[in-house]
Amino acid sequence: MVDRVAIAMTGASGACYGLRLMQRLGQNGVRMHILLSDAARIVLKHEAELVLTNEPKDWGCQLADALQIDAASLCTHALDDWFAPVASGSAGIRRMVIVPCSMGTLGRIAHGLSGNLIERAADVQLKEKGKLIIVPRETPLSAVHLENMLTLAKLGADIIPAMPGWYHRPHNLDDLVDFVVDRVLDHLAVDNPGAKRWGV
Repeated sequence: MVDRVAIAMTGASGACYGLRLMQRLGQNGVRMHILLSDAARIVLKHEAELVLTNEPKDWGCQLADALQIDAASLCTHALDDWFAPVASGSAGIRRMVIVPCSMGTLGRIAHGLSGNLIERAADVQLKEKGKLIIVPRETPLSAVHLENMLTLAKLGADIIPAMPGWYHRPHNLDDLVDFVVDRVLDHLAVDNPGAKRWGV
């Protein structure tokens, strides 16, 4: 059973994916360590009309209220909190999702540059052979973007682009968001009976 997951959101467009993933994991009783970049908070305000304070300690209650989940499932960390559990492999957190992931964050992780807690936590997953899932949201993709994704894939990261399918005949935007989130939950090995499956 999955009990702990680190969830990071960066400044790429697609805040809905990160929020929905938190909501679904919260509904499944999974404890989450939440990491938000400054740019992610700007995107959350613009795309989701969710305004978070400058104090990371407040984010758990604010996110829980917005997502209607138990605030106890959310543990939030400042990006310079090097004592956070996700900063060390000894804490035993072996699953992390960066959703959405900007190309800047992706590139720094691919080249081992850990300037903040998001990048350090991702580096920990790679070195500990944990599950690192990256959900990039960018178009078009340059050769640099593609090379960085290939580098991370070779290092063991799962690259799940925010590219929803259409075979499940979506009726609204929520269906498209859930398609991507369902794929992330599958790769986290979280029980997900409601996912739309091909041929089922």
